[in-house]
Amino acid sequence: MSRQAPEGKNLVKRHALIVLVEHWAIAISGLALILTGLFELPIARRYFITEIPGLRWSGDYVFSLQLHYLFSVVFIAASLFHVVYHWFMGHRAILPQKGDLRESWEVIRSLFGKGEEPPFAKYLPEQRLAYAGIAVIIAGLIASGLVKTWKNLFAPDMDLWLVLWATWAHNLFFVLFVLAFVAHMAAILIKPNRPMIRAILTGWIRRDYAEHRHPLWIAEFALQKKPAVAVTEQDAPCQE
Repeated sequence: MSRQAPEGKNLVKRHALIVLVEHWAIAISGLALILTGLFELPIARRYFITEIPGLRWSGDYVFSLQLHYLFSVVFIAASLFHVVYHWFMGHRAILPQKGDLRESWEVIRSLFGKGEEPPFAKYLPEQRLAYAGIAVIIAGLIASGLVKTWKNLFAPDMDLWLVLWATWAHNLFFVLFVLAFVAHMAAILIKPNRPMIRAILTGWIRRDYAEHRHPLWIAEFALQKKPAVAVTEQDAPCQE
């Protein structure tokens, strides 16, 4: 790919602390839900997972289910907070936009040396598309999971067909969530995307990388007459 960003030291603030907290709350609780959901199946003892130090509990269905409920509270709360907070704050940069599919194709071609990437705003087009996809998956997981939980805790005589549909839907969205999680991890490891690892860990990104790959985002600061670059992290602004 021809748009190789040079080395640099100055930083731009990409994510506020509240964004990092909600991101990692969803990520960690989501990973915990994957594990506890799998441990509700009879696989821990079958594949000797219970013999791994610290995972003896994985063979206990009831305990795994209780942990699943606990992490689901964190997962749902963080997801709802994300939606409500960013909606009222007017943050729309991550939402899909017209032309995202075309630009995503151009990015893929550029990875194989076929042309150059278009200039980007704060988020890549594939990030916006992936966001919409994972939002649908998370909504499906939460809705189907709430039906199953309501049945387990409050309505054991719930209509059988509703329970079956909720179970199959939950299983389907579970598989899609795992695939999306793997794809997300793989995407961040692609060489042009690696500088963004700093952003999801600290909230900051290299200035030269941002100017080179996200010039439309940097230009927004100039239009608003705000300094986009900071030599010290305390002085840099952040736009969600």
